[in-house]
Amino acid sequence: MTCQISVCYGVPKDPKAFDEYYRTTHIPLAAKVPGLSGFAWGKCKSLDGSAPAHYAVAYLQFDTEDDLKKGLASPEMREAGRDLRNFATGGSTMFTQQLETSGA
Repeated sequence: MTCQISVCYGVPKDPKAFDEYYRTTHIPLAAKVPGLSGFAWGKCKSLDGSAPAHYAVAYLQFDTEDDLKKGLASPEMREAGRDLRNFATGGSTMFTQQLETSGA
């Protein structure tokens, strides 16, 4: 079963600086995490036009729960975690999920 880490970023003090740093520095750090099988991120927009709860959300996917555990325990993940203080000025919330698929 596919597992993922979801990272929800609060609104940064300087969105343009966040975007630049995230693309050029943080994503390459995250890409080094062992067992990572997929990565995606995007900026949030609410459906009703109100301010969204998060500025952006990132998804780090792992093929198995063991891969997720190894990735979480790795030096590369610790380095990526320490890097948050360099750009995530709006804070972040992280959680893991086991993804389920349906026939829809």
